[in-house]
Amino acid sequence: MRHNKAALVLELARRMAASAEGLTLDEMSRESGVGRRSAERLRDAVLALFPQAEEVSDPPTKRWRIRGGLSAFEQAPTTEELVELARAAQGLRATGEPGRAAALEGLERKLKSAMRSTTLNRLAPDLEALVRAETIAVQAGPRPSADEAVLAEIRQAILAGRPLGFIYSRPGAEARSRSVAPCGVMFGRANYLVAADRESGRIQTFRLDRMSAVRAEDGVAAPPADFDLQAFASQSFGIYQDEIEDVTLRVTPEGAAEARAWRWHPTQAVEDRPDGGVDVRFRASGMRELAWHLFSWGDQVEIVAPERLKAVMRDALKAAQDALDRTQA
Repeated sequence: MRHNKAALVLELARRMAASAEGLTLDEMSRESGVGRRSAERLRDAVLALFPQAEEVSDPPTKRWRIRGGLSAFEQAPTTEELVELARAAQGLRATGEPGRAAALEGLERKLKSAMRSTTLNRLAPDLEALVRAETIAVQAGPRPSADEAVLAEIRQAILAGRPLGFIYSRPGAEARSRSVAPCGVMFGRANYLVAADRESGRIQTFRLDRMSAVRAEDGVAAPPADFDLQAFASQSFGIYQDEIEDVTLRVTPEGAAEARAWRWHPTQAVEDRPDGGVDVRFRASGMRELAWHLFSWGDQVEIVAPERLKAVMRDALKAAQDALDRTQA
């Protein structure tokens, strides 16, 4: 128990040092997973152990922070943390994003260079063994593109609140010059710029690998005040955004156990059925990506709703059957 309390105190100190504005008692309670009274005791312990901690007035609340950071002794990463950092970099490099992988690898080198040699020597054998014993299984799919120069221009425009100009090319369509208010970037099976049309304000997505001549433009172009990138990303089953639908899928008893453990969507609800199967309900856009995913479930999933998903699935099945027929002709 005493060891656990010491770990909580040190972790809270790290959070206070990592926050520029400081933490309120409510934030300490939430991030430490304890009640308010326990958070007060943890705060008092941090203040006693770290004299550089200070109180910051932020009416109507108070905040506490540690300026100047913590020493290398308190900040030494664990073997598990270094392994996860190395694994994240490996995963990005394996999926075709060397620029983002290099950023994490640079962070790993900085962390190791700041560690005491005795600590690094102690961790090195376990770290090397775990890195060799674990790898990333790369799944089939589109290779995402996150060109460093493109990302740099997007980030510059976002930070400066400036318009972003680029030429956008789609298969079968004429390339168009666009100027938008950038809202953020979604990384996934394909990487997308999320931006607002400067005239209508409509939120749109643009694949990064189809953008060229990307540059931050003069002027001011901020995203809508009420826009939330995470909420926007959560609307779709995948990444593609279109009309939002109420989806109901009926899973057979044979697939029920896997369906219960599957993360379908942030809004999902899974209901047991008398026959041992389950109904999965959620509200999302991206029916084409959902239809493609349902192929992997074979005959274990029945589409109950919406009708548009049924139509998309029928079209996908017909296209697959037509392609098979052509190979057998």
